[in-house]
Amino acid sequence: MAARQALVVRGGWEGHAPVEATDMFIPFLRDNDFEVRVEDSPAVYADADAMADTDLVVQCMTMSTIEADQLKGLREAVAAGTGMAGWHGGIADSYRNSSDYLHLVGGQFACHPSKEPSTLVGEASDNFVGYRIEFNEAGRSHPITQGLDDFDLVTEQYWVLSDDYVDVLATTTQAVIPWGTWNRPVTSPAVWTRQWGQGRIAIITPGHSLDVLEHPTVTTLVQRSMLWASR
Repeated sequence: MAARQALVVRGGWEGHAPVEATDMFIPFLRDNDFEVRVEDSPAVYADADAMADTDLVVQCMTMSTIEADQLKGLREAVAAGTGMAGWHGGIADSYRNSSDYLHLVGGQFACHPSKEPSTLVGEASDNFVGYRIEFNEAGRSHPITQGLDDFDLVTEQYWVLSDDYVDVLATTTQAVIPWGTWNRPVTSPAVWTRQWGQGRIAIITPGHSLDVLEHPTVTTLVQRSMLWASR
C-alpha cells in the first residue's frame, strides 16, 4: 500500500516557532505511514500536480500573505479531497489579506485579551491568561475529541470570529473583565472541523508555544486532527 503524502507548510511570524512546532509532529506523521514534504512558503499550493498527490496539508503559517494562484490551488485541492489541519495562528491567523482563505477555514483569530493593564510588561506573557477549554456534546463522540476531559491552560486565549458552517467540538469563554470593552461573556470555538467539498479541515486554537503543544491533551488533539483530516 502506498504511503500517504503529507505536506507541511511553515513560516510566517517567528513568534510561533513554526519550524520547531512542526518538527514536533513530523515524526508522528512518519510513524503513521506518511511521507512528509516540508515547504517554507505557500507557493507549493499553486503546483496542481503536487497538490493532487497530497493527502494532508499541515499548515503553520502565521499572518504572511498568499497569492491568488496559491490560494486557488489550496482551495481546489481541499475541495477534491486533500485534508488540512493546523493549530493556533498557523491556520487560524493566516493570510489576513484574503477573505477567500477565511471562507475556506471558517474561523479567524480576532484578539487575545491581555492581563490587567497595570501588570503589563511589554512581553508575550502579557497575553497569557488562565482559561478552560470545554468539550461539547458533539466533541464527546468525535474521533478527534472523544474521551478527552475539559482542561485548563495559561497561554493566549483566542477570541475567534467564525461562521455557522463550522462543526464545533470544544469552546472557550472570554469572561467579562473590568478593563475590557465587552459586557457579557463571549464563547468562541476552540476546536472545530469543516467539510469543504470532499476535503476535511480540522483546527485547534491552542498552540502559541512549544510548552502548550506539549500539553498532553493539546498534543493528542493535534495528532488526532491530522489523522482525521487526511484523505
